[in-house]
Amino acid sequence: MANHASAEKRNRQRIARTTRNRAVKSAVRTAVKKARSAIQGGDAKAAAAPVKEASKALARAASKGAIPARSASRVTARIQAALAKASQPASK
Repeated sequence: MANHASAEKRNRQRIARTTRNRAVKSAVRTAVKKARSAIQGGDAKAAAAPVKEASKALARAASKGAIPARSASRVTARIQAALAKASQPASK
C-alpha cells in the first residue's frame, strides 16, 4: 500500500497507463495479424489495405510510447517486404 498521497497518485497513473497501453498493443497485434493473413491469402491488391492499417496502428502506438519505435519500424518493414514479395509474379 502507498503511504503518501504522491505514491497513491503514481499508482493511479500506472494503472491508467497500463490499461491504455494494453488496449493499444492489442489493437496493433490484431492489425498486424490481419495484415499477415491477408498477405498469406495471395491477393496482393487485397492485402494492401490491411498492411496500410497495420502500419498506421504501429506508428500510432510508437508515437504514444506503447511500443518501442524501433520495434514498430521493424515490424512495419517486415510486413511491407512480405507484401512486396507477394506482389511480384512467381518465377518459373
